[in-house]
Amino acid sequence: MSTPGDLVPIAVDAMGGDFAPAETVAGALMSIKQGGVALVLVGDPQALKAELARHAGADRLPLQVVPSEGVVQEGEHPAMAFRSKPKASVFVSAGVVKSGKARAMVSMGSTGATIAAATVVFGTFEGIDRAGLGGPLIGTSPRTIIIDVGTNVECKPRQLADFAALGTVMSRLLDGVQNPRVAILSVGAEEGKGNKLVLEATALLKQSGLNFIGNVEGNDLPHGKAEVVVCDGFTGNVVMKLTEGLGESLANEVRSHLGGKLPGNEVERLAHRLFDLTNRAEAYGGGPLFGVKGVAVVGHGRAKAPAVANAIQTARKAIVTGFVEQAGEELGRLRGRLGE
Repeated sequence: MSTPGDLVPIAVDAMGGDFAPAETVAGALMSIKQGGVALVLVGDPQALKAELARHAGADRLPLQVVPSEGVVQEGEHPAMAFRSKPKASVFVSAGVVKSGKARAMVSMGSTGATIAAATVVFGTFEGIDRAGLGGPLIGTSPRTIIIDVGTNVECKPRQLADFAALGTVMSRLLDGVQNPRVAILSVGAEEGKGNKLVLEATALLKQSGLNFIGNVEGNDLPHGKAEVVVCDGFTGNVVMKLTEGLGESLANEVRSHLGGKLPGNEVERLAHRLFDLTNRAEAYGGGPLFGVKGVAVVGHGRAKAPAVANAIQTARKAIVTGFVEQAGEELGRLRGRLGE
């Protein structure tokens, strides 16, 4: 595949996700038509070629297929999968980036496997043991990035400071917020409220040079009181799953109570609006892993084609804005301010 200079080559784990490869291929083609990318689709060649054949003109688009063998399923131990399935699509995708054939990778598959692949193949910044994951979760506060949402269930105070620095870079580059407000998710907005992790992280963030505003509570999240909210992955994952479940429940309530009282298309419009407000990740399609020396965008396993396309465009934007380079610089400044 010859790639014009203005197109960013991106590797897509085309076998990852609940609806792969149909939705990943459809989303990939959608992203190419949106512009700015050339794609390497990684997966079973026969399955991918069959899907591509269903889309008229796909053979004229800037993409190629790279073969892989096997898929890492959610629930599989990432380290064991890396040893037993080295040719699985997610690992091959990371290798495509490492080889220079692509500049970023995108996967809707196993989060753990994507983290393992990115960590081993790309490496992490000094002082970061494990990548973080986060992004906007709530539609009424679309610029509020929450980190971590599950990859680090237990965190140390310095990890929250790292998340704050990395989230600040994401907010600046992807959302255009020049001086993002940083907060810690806690059980009270007042200073001194929270557990040992919150209190010790507060002390670090006060010295960080970031725009730290203190604590926010769960009921502050929909109101956009901070652009970057940090927490341990246990808490963040509970927030994310609660938000997603609430959206599904409210959408079903609208269908149940308004069905037959309003036109069907209006009921569905309201239901989809409620779902979208509580599933903001669809707009980005996924979020970049924080702390790895490469761009790896992780999407939701249930992603359909539009979300896949958005994830690819998020990866493109991370590349063209220099997300990884600026993340390294911000972490360096943080280390200096904290005397490390």
